[in-house]
Amino acid sequence: MRRSIYGEDHEAFRETVRAFIARSVAPRAEEFIERRLIDRDVWREAGKQGLLGLEVPEVHGGGEAGDYRFNAVLGEELSHVSAALASGFAIHYDIVAPYLVELTTEEQKRRWLPRFAAGELITAIGMTEPGGGSDLAALATTAVRDGDDWVINGSKTFITNGYQADLVIVAARTSPEKKAKGITLFAVEAGTTGFERGRKLDKVGQPEADTAELFFKDVRVPDANRVGEVDRGFIAMMERLPQERLSCAVSNVAHASAVLDETLAYVKERKAFGQPIGGFQYNKFTLADLVTRLDVSRAYVDQCVEAHARRELSAVDAAKAKLWTSEVQNEVIDACVQLFGGYGYMREYRVARAWMDARVTRIWAGSNEIMREIIGRDLGL
Repeated sequence: MRRSIYGEDHEAFRETVRAFIARSVAPRAEEFIERRLIDRDVWREAGKQGLLGLEVPEVHGGGEAGDYRFNAVLGEELSHVSAALASGFAIHYDIVAPYLVELTTEEQKRRWLPRFAAGELITAIGMTEPGGGSDLAALATTAVRDGDDWVINGSKTFITNGYQADLVIVAARTSPEKKAKGITLFAVEAGTTGFERGRKLDKVGQPEADTAELFFKDVRVPDANRVGEVDRGFIAMMERLPQERLSCAVSNVAHASAVLDETLAYVKERKAFGQPIGGFQYNKFTLADLVTRLDVSRAYVDQCVEAHARRELSAVDAAKAKLWTSEVQNEVIDACVQLFGGYGYMREYRVARAWMDARVTRIWAGSNEIMREIIGRDLGL
């Protein structure tokens, strides 16, 4: 079925993304896996191609696309290569960008956005904590006002881009007595005294997306680095989580689709008992189910993308998209591993790496249990 959400401009942009991937990413994919990060020269090249500043105003060096469908196109094409590539870049251009564009002062925009769009300032967002997980209201990191500065103490974990980020948006508790209504956001820059990073975390999957623990010990940040209003950080995060969850959904479908395409090609060539294994009824029916599940999932996600482009996507619909697509992605790729047989369990095969990469999508951006809670509450339960 022909997709109707993208026009000529979106498809032209898709070709730009594909050219960037073919030239700067695909030849070095194994290197990124081995080094467990995406090199800075690739970030800068992405910036030159206008891929990182889609939401950044033109006056600050961005493309100011004003259309979330361009973000979705970029997410799809990166996910076709690997979930990790999409994750690392999307944290920057899709997740952090709205905070820096919508909540900052003009002085802050001039200071950060040109380098952000150019790929010279790699960013991350510090929400998750060792003892909190998906419960953002339970933040233990604190920020105490001291004159014109704030002093931050605490830690964050599982932070994508955390190992090489130049700027991290950090959520900290500024009014403990207000609970969720007492959280403020701060931009903490690399090199700030007391801000330290742990090792690159040894994850089951997505090694290319560098992930780290972050530690803050009496980190003094000027009020000029506060992002948004005091004690409004939780609201700011809640307002922007739907875009993060939609970004995950776009990636989930595209990633699973790429792996399924490779699997379809494999089962047509691989023979057993004198015939291609795709011809066996069980395998044929399995693949028919997988293709159908992805097609239906993509149709819903496309509707969500269109709704978000109109600024009409609800938090509940975003939760549904994230929940459903992460479950479907894991089911599809697990079935693909089975169809590859023993080869599907070998790291050298894309399907095995994709299987490991996909598992976290049921956990991050709010666990799927939290997504069900959000949806259930909307039902009045």
